[in-house]
Amino acid sequence: MAMADFIALDQLLAKGRPIDHPIALRAGTVLDFAGFSQMVSGWYGAFAADPGQRYALYFEDCVEFAAALFGAWQAGKQVYLPSDLLPATAERLRREVDGFAGDIPDSLPQVRAGEPRQVDWQPLPREALALTVYTSGTTGLPSAIPKRLAQLFDEVLALATCFDERAGESVVLATVSHQHIYGLLFRVLWPLASGRPFAAQRLLYPEDMVAAMTGQTACVLVASPAHLKRLPAGLPWGQACISLRAVFSSGGPLLQEALTDSRALLGQAPLEVYGSSETGGIAWRQRRHDTDAAWQLLPGVQVRVEGGALAVCSPHLAQPGWQTTSDRVRLTEQGFELLGRADRIVKLEEKRVSLSAVEAALLATGLLAEARLVVREGARSTLAVLGVPTEQGWALLEAEGKRALSQRLRTALASELEASVLPRHWRYLWRLPLNAQGKTTDEALRALLDPRRPTVRCLSVTDNTATLRLYISPELPYFDGHFPGSPILPGVAQLEWVVRLGQECFSLPAHFLRMDAVKFQQLIQPGQMLELLLGYQRERATLSFTMQSPAGVHASGRLVFGHPA
Repeated sequence: MAMADFIALDQLLAKGRPIDHPIALRAGTVLDFAGFSQMVSGWYGAFAADPGQRYALYFEDCVEFAAALFGAWQAGKQVYLPSDLLPATAERLRREVDGFAGDIPDSLPQVRAGEPRQVDWQPLPREALALTVYTSGTTGLPSAIPKRLAQLFDEVLALATCFDERAGESVVLATVSHQHIYGLLFRVLWPLASGRPFAAQRLLYPEDMVAAMTGQTACVLVASPAHLKRLPAGLPWGQACISLRAVFSSGGPLLQEALTDSRALLGQAPLEVYGSSETGGIAWRQRRHDTDAAWQLLPGVQVRVEGGALAVCSPHLAQPGWQTTSDRVRLTEQGFELLGRADRIVKLEEKRVSLSAVEAALLATGLLAEARLVVREGARSTLAVLGVPTEQGWALLEAEGKRALSQRLRTALASELEASVLPRHWRYLWRLPLNAQGKTTDEALRALLDPRRPTVRCLSVTDNTATLRLYISPELPYFDGHFPGSPILPGVAQLEWVVRLGQECFSLPAHFLRMDAVKFQQLIQPGQMLELLLGYQRERATLSFTMQSPAGVHASGRLVFGHPA
């Protein structure tokens, strides 16, 4: 395939490409421009026939998503882009949109693709307010960010200017979702404009990444820091990366561990892209050496410092002029260096507390590998710590209990914080929660503070097996009243844990259908330590489990997932 010309996205369908030009790889086949245009026309007919104006799109299949997106825009509709399929998300969207398209459950799709038809495609109106994306604000609640087509299309042009030559005649592979602005730009819009085919399915596991890259003539990988810091060394990366032209990462600076692993296993330092849903892309860098810390500006972007924080002026902003970010910077000749966040100052008990400083103090103890703080609102606002223990931290927890680890950390913070603002809630995790874009949101962290959740350590995990260690705290609310004087863990709680932890380890289908061969062989009492063995069969969508201790098997069985009839 010869390198295609860049076509501005407002002109893509009107100008057209050769009918046999490859657009996407889907289920082992190549979708050409003629086939893609027919898909778009089907969605255009469906949207044009519906009186609504605002539609939420959610598709797992990236190609179907792209066709529906352009069909909606051609029909003059405004698209809303939810990042997940959670019931709360769907309920919120029902108050904001006129209908849904795609895989959103628990709702009748009001938009269905019609019969393919020939359409006289018109250039898209660049000033149309055509897309709304969501990002989590400081409260953890999703904030809607409307985008004009010109903002998106100009950002795609900037990406092409910087990276088209480097990417060359590559297939675009991705671990991130197109339902987020980063994935939308890098996985869908930039490839369409530059004539570069993209894969329909997201790569969920490192094994999928290796399999997808192996045998490609040339490819680029669109990833995130969260995915790149979990590259297992035992996979055949050397053979897979022969065709790898570039690796992209966005969503936050790469940790040193991820940078080192990427250089060693992928054979190159990722191209890190800095920006946000609000500002669009701002700058990029490639740290071939540890000293390469500065960010280079994307074309058309200007920066300055206002009040110690980075201010941006660019065509990717919603309004002309300057917008101040929450990042402290030092300007350099070609761009800037990041110095940390400026907005993580909260007020507790009339005292200003830097969440970043507290997190740094927690990491300095050597007991936590990662730490995040959230503020719990109520009659009195308090701090909650969610941390990933180090080996030293887990050893202390296993030997002396959760309370001992929390007290050790609390004591370490006593020199940093006044007693009235010390953290009052502690949750220990084997990893921080990640959404489809590889980000950890306040909303997801708050969900893990549920007192019904046990403390869990992951001993091993692959794409179809996991071994977890569960600490059964006497403080779990399940023991209240079950039973007085002889507390035991209810079977329904055990099954809920299996489902929730299975969802965190594997990409389970959205719906639980039934139980098979579930047995409760021994009682589980407060203070016990258990191992939970999970096995996932993707083809049958079944999750098998065994909960055991030195006393033997406590519970076992199989859970079936899928889509309801």
